[in-house]
Amino acid sequence: MSKLIRKSHNVSILLYHFVCPAKYRRVVFDSHVDEVLKEVCLEIAKRYQIEFIEIGTDKNYVHFLIQSVPTYSPKQIIQMVKSLTAREIFKRAPEVKKQLWGGEFWTDGY
Repeated sequence: MSKLIRKSHNVSILLYHFVCPAKYRRVVFDSHVDEVLKEVCLEIAKRYQIEFIEIGTDKNYVHFLIQSVPTYSPKQIIQMVKSLTAREIFKRAPEVKKQLWGGEFWTDGY
């Protein structure tokens, strides 16, 4: 459930819905990769002022429902999420890198 974020000079309730497919629409999200993705997102939430309301995975794409403060633009948020999750998934689940021969995890855009 989203809530109001109160800062010293503003009150906000910014929600973003991002749909991020895997590169080449490959089927890479099994239970292990899904678990790694959610762990990394929890680490991102602790580090930055971002809250993941929902993370839904299918076989070849992910839905993120994210709440954040107005200091981050949507581009900055998704760039941060995609780069950190891709790096950690390649590190913790090396079998995924074999399926994605180009070395990129996410498609361009969001």
